[in-house]
Amino acid sequence: MSGRGTAPSGGDALELAVANLAQRLGLEVRRQVKVGRRLWGAERRIDVVVTEPTSRRRLGLECKFQGVPGTAEEKIPTTIQDISAWPIPGLVVFSGEGFSPYMRSFLIASGRSVELEDLEAWLRLFFGLPLD
Repeated sequence: MSGRGTAPSGGDALELAVANLAQRLGLEVRRQVKVGRRLWGAERRIDVVVTEPTSRRRLGLECKFQGVPGTAEEKIPTTIQDISAWPIPGLVVFSGEGFSPYMRSFLIASGRSVELEDLEAWLRLFFGLPLD
């Protein structure tokens, strides 16, 4: 699958890699889409929203990168829960060597996340695009 070996080096790079992959697959892409507010008033944004141009089917993608071990991964369960408040289906795309084995297992088992290297196949299945 293309994209392997070009690992992002941070959150912005991950978001850009996700957007570029979706565009390469012929999907429409919008980044940082406002989708209302959280309980405490902060804006809720979706990192990347992809749309299949014919069916208009949409998917929100929340991009999470962790390059070194740390506490950033503690926000992941809340992120997965937050996706349920979106008006469209959503998925966490994650990348980076800093996620603990426990968190990687949690992400994969949630059914609501995918590693960047597996995203192309996931998008092809979700949107009914040709499988390579």
